[in-house]
Amino acid sequence: MIHALHMRMRRFLRRILTRPRIDMPLAMGLFALAMVGLVTLYSAGGGDLGLVGGQAARFVLGAVLLLLVSRIPPTVLRSWTPWLYAGSTALLVVVAILGEGRGADRWLDLGFMRFQPSELLKLTMPMMAAWYLHPRQLPPSWKDMAVVGLLIAIPAGLIAKQPDLGTALLVAAAGAFALFLSGVAWWRIGLLLGVAAAMVPVGWHFMHQYQRDRVLTLLNPEADPLGNGWHIIQSQIAVGSGGIFGKGWMHGTQSRLEFLPEHTTDFIFAVFSEEFGLVGVCLLLALYAFIIGRCLWIAMEARDTYSRLLAGAIGMSFFVYVFVNGGMIAGMLPVVGVPLPFVSYGGTSAVSLLSGFGVLMSIHANRKMHD
Repeated sequence: MIHALHMRMRRFLRRILTRPRIDMPLAMGLFALAMVGLVTLYSAGGGDLGLVGGQAARFVLGAVLLLLVSRIPPTVLRSWTPWLYAGSTALLVVVAILGEGRGADRWLDLGFMRFQPSELLKLTMPMMAAWYLHPRQLPPSWKDMAVVGLLIAIPAGLIAKQPDLGTALLVAAAGAFALFLSGVAWWRIGLLLGVAAAMVPVGWHFMHQYQRDRVLTLLNPEADPLGNGWHIIQSQIAVGSGGIFGKGWMHGTQSRLEFLPEHTTDFIFAVFSEEFGLVGVCLLLALYAFIIGRCLWIAMEARDTYSRLLAGAIGMSFFVYVFVNGGMIAGMLPVVGVPLPFVSYGGTSAVSLLSGFGVLMSIHANRKMHD
């Protein structure tokens, strides 16, 4: 019996390691975006090769995970989903006890590395929502919608308590997109949005003071130009000073003169805008649009509910990351600490995103296989 189990395991590993799983258009888009990120990071970091090398190493690690995940069939991923969701949620509980961070419990220090477990939920949350909805009749009933809502609320609440409101909203959005793509009627969506709007005063009561200040600063940043409004004002100056064609690579002044805060992480889009101008921003957004469009095309080609909901949720979540960061640096949205995908410096974010694209590669490779 042990020998038979060993042989089955060998056949399984041989199958997932030998089949080609790469969607070349999506892979080329991701490679181009990573190169843009490294070039921008080199300038934003003042020519720090160590910074760029560290990010490149994370891209390599993420690419390896992408290749490995792409070779796991969606049916296997679906069977693993409850365990992955439970494990990543359990890590959030560990973070609440042992976590460390700059004024927030967001990181786990393993000695040889530090990572942010909440990033894992950006992938396991839509996986769990798709897993729950897969065997059920769609559009979902109120009961099924409530269950998905509970699955979303548990990790989102733990992340918000760290506190990390930006990531909590992104995780909630990832799960909500899977629910949205399941065919929920528009009147139900409108009703849910109305309830959410009515709960805003309650949410305001539970927000930390610095979070309230960010919202108020968005409405009038000039009220405290040297304090809470500094980030938005300097970001807008950087974006505006880039003009049509920008000041040129390595010639931005806002980051080099230290006016622009967090210029290698949350506000790196402002650095890019200053150096490459409106033309560069339009080209970068076109690259993001191509990647998002490819994700949605893969979702349309999927042959089972789990794959379709998961691929669509990953693609739409990627759009939200870009939209929130862009709105943040333009002064249209509050500063919530959401990085620009593959451009902002950050290891856990890059690795988790590339793992998610590995799932999309797997779904694409199995698009002709029926459940």
